Amino acid sequence: MTARVLIVDDDPVQRRLLDNMVRKFGHESVIAESGDQAATLLTGGGRFDCVVLDLVMPDLDGLGVLARMREAGNTAPVIVQTAHGGIDNVVSAMRAGAVDFVVKPVGAERLQVSLRNAMEKSALADELGRIKRSQSGTLTFKDIVTRSPKMLSVLRTAEKASASTIPVLIDGESGVGKELIARAIHGQGERRAKPFIAVNCGAIPDNLVESILFGHEKGSFTGATERHTGKFIEASGGTLFLDEVGELPIAAQVKLLRALQQGEVEPVGGRRTVKVDVRIISATNRNLIDDVKSHRFREDLFYRLHVFPIAVPPLRERGEDIPDLVRHFLARIAAEEGKRVRGISGEALALLGRHRWPGNVRQLENAVFRAVVLAEGDSIGIDEFLQIAAQIGGQPAGVPKTPVHSEAVPAMIEVPPLLDLGPEVAPSSPSMHGALGLLDDHGDVRPLEDLEAEVIRFAIAHYRGQMSEVARRLQIGRSTLYRKLENLGLAERSQDESKAERKQPAEAH
Repeated sequence: MTARVLIVDDDPVQRRLLDNMVRKFGHESVIAESGDQAATLLTGGGRFDCVVLDLVMPDLDGLGVLARMREAGNTAPVIVQTAHGGIDNVVSAMRAGAVDFVVKPVGAERLQVSLRNAMEKSALADELGRIKRSQSGTLTFKDIVTRSPKMLSVLRTAEKASASTIPVLIDGESGVGKELIARAIHGQGERRAKPFIAVNCGAIPDNLVESILFGHEKGSFTGATERHTGKFIEASGGTLFLDEVGELPIAAQVKLLRALQQGEVEPVGGRRTVKVDVRIISATNRNLIDDVKSHRFREDLFYRLHVFPIAVPPLRERGEDIPDLVRHFLARIAAEEGKRVRGISGEALALLGRHRWPGNVRQLENAVFRAVVLAEGDSIGIDEFLQIAAQIGGQPAGVPKTPVHSEAVPAMIEVPPLLDLGPEVAPSSPSMHGALGLLDDHGDVRPLEDLEAEVIRFAIAHYRGQMSEVARRLQIGRSTLYRKLENLGLAERSQDESKAERKQPAEAH
């Protein structure tokens, strides 16, 4: 699964080795040549999934970087490395918050295991912490998983709203995370120590809306055997989140408007009003302006709620978030289900990136849940997402068309069907079967050099070693073709094929 790894080392040789290994594992690497540079990246809002940190560096050493990280509240997992293997330094680093250590020069297998374990532990800890903060009302915008520029812009806007008690209306499709944003606004504001009460207005029967929102007195109607305070009074001093507020009946809208204007509610069957101090955050997946025009929603209430609008983009417009969301869901669900599922294949990630996700983040979470339950090994792949593949339609599940980060760039290039070449020319890559894969096993775009080499091999096999025809079809000179073959280590084989070509009469194509 693609992750962002910060490599900190003052030795250029070690940096290059670590960079190559991290990229080979399918992750994105960021290089810091000194402790000061690393501290700037880690305390300046940069988001990293793991840090590989050298302990011994001039100026600011590894322990100093660790200290600054923790002071800034950065909890990214840290793997320390040392050339000396000094137990004292390692113990100090582990006490300072490092999760593992390696001795230089670290082997690829050891580093891969260490990275995987560190990120698994971190993802699970993040999910558990997020759940606890959500339940306690202290969730913040840092707890919202996103790398999408669109979503980051939304969070910056919402963060401004958290500094006041201004009424907020969150607009977005079902499942995009409107309640999560509402909880972050509350958790980062001055009312975070007070209650956060959520009400799904669309799930309340029409005849009980007033009772649930404003409360009722005992005996005020049939079935009212006890006194009920109502959600407004429960949320007094804190935040009341009205989800799907557009579903409220007109009669309840009138009372809601009065409660917002007067700052008081009148329980059903009550003889006097009750003062309340409530911050209102509402959400809807409807077009309330159209509802106002069709008289389904009161115009005066709309303008009372629509003071600080926030529009949340659907998941199909922020595909960059899919890998991180999958990792967090995977860590939490695997722990809840007691399954040893460690990761997801690049092909499966690419498949998830192609889907339109009409149910948005909630649908993605449910898809990962189902995949974890179905998984028989320590990784989930295409076979665990057959329903998603069927919804995409037409394309075989194992052949992704677009990468995770974009729906506009094809992930597979269709090429002409291969002629029957006979047993002497064996297919050497996926392209020999009619498609050129643009993504590697981790869902990342393959290097241009690899793609070029695959195209050349395909052309040689397709035109049965006729090098003149290969060069003509690739629209390059023969000398250029042989130079590329030499760089690929195929020059000797191609020269033998060229000799055979000259002995044969020219074939018409």
